[in-house]
Amino acid sequence: MEYINLNHWLEHFENNQTNRSEPLWNAPTKLTNKQIKSLLPSLAQFELGDGGGPCYLTAWNKEKFLSQPNARKLVDLWFKEEAEHSRLLGDCVTRFKGKKIKSHWSFSIFCTLRKYLGINFELRTLILTEIVSNVYYQMMLKHTAEKDIAITQMCRLIIRDETGHITFHKERMAKSGKKFGPIWSSIFHIMGIAAATMLWINHGKAIRALGGKNTEFFQEINTAINFFIRSLRRKSPINKTTNNTVNQTSKA
Repeated sequence: MEYINLNHWLEHFENNQTNRSEPLWNAPTKLTNKQIKSLLPSLAQFELGDGGGPCYLTAWNKEKFLSQPNARKLVDLWFKEEAEHSRLLGDCVTRFKGKKIKSHWSFSIFCTLRKYLGINFELRTLILTEIVSNVYYQMMLKHTAEKDIAITQMCRLIIRDETGHITFHKERMAKSGKKFGPIWSSIFHIMGIAAATMLWINHGKAIRALGGKNTEFFQEINTAINFFIRSLRRKSPINKTTNNTVNQTSKA
C-alpha cells in the first residue's frame, strides 16, 4: 500500500461524494407487481451484504493488511461507500414496501469464510464480489432503464462507485510486487465464476424477471474477469518485466 498513489485515491473518494443526486424514490414505476415481488428479495440481500452486516474487513489477521502505511484510511473510505450503497438499496426496498433482512444463509457463509481463511482470501473474494456485483447492477440498469427511473439512478450511482473500487484494487494489486501468471489467473477466474454462480443462485430470479438471461449474465462475467486480469497484468511492473524478457528471448 505504501506504493499506491495516496493523494490520487484520497481525492478520488472525496470527489466521489459530490454530484450525487438522490434517486427519485417517489417517481412512478412501470415495473409489474410480479417483477417487484421478484426484485425485492434480491435488493434486501444486497442491502445486507453491502452494509447491513459487518461493513468492513473481518479476517482474523486483518491488521496484517491494515497496519501498512495508508491502508486503514483507504479501507475506511472504501467501506464508507459500501455503506452508502446499503442505504440506497434499503431505501429502494422501502419504496416498494418490502422488508429488510438481518441475516441470510449465503451471507453468513461468506462472512465465516472471510473471517477464518485470512486477509489474503478476504481481499481476493471482495474484489471478485465487486466485479460480479458490478455486472449485476449493469444488467439491472440495462433492463430497468425504460421502466423505473429511481432504480436507474440508484444503479448509476453504485456502478460509478464500484468501477472506482475495482480500479483501486487493480492498482493496489499491481503495486503489490506479486506475479499474476497463468496459474494465478486460472485460480482467480475459477473463483470469479464460483462467486458469480452463487450470486446468480440468489439473484438470478430478479434479473430474469426484468428480462435478463442466464447466458447474458455469464458472458458479461467472463468479459469482466478477463478484462480485469489482462489490465492487471499490464499494470504490474513484474509482469511487464517478465513479458519483455520473454519477448527479447524469442527475438534472440
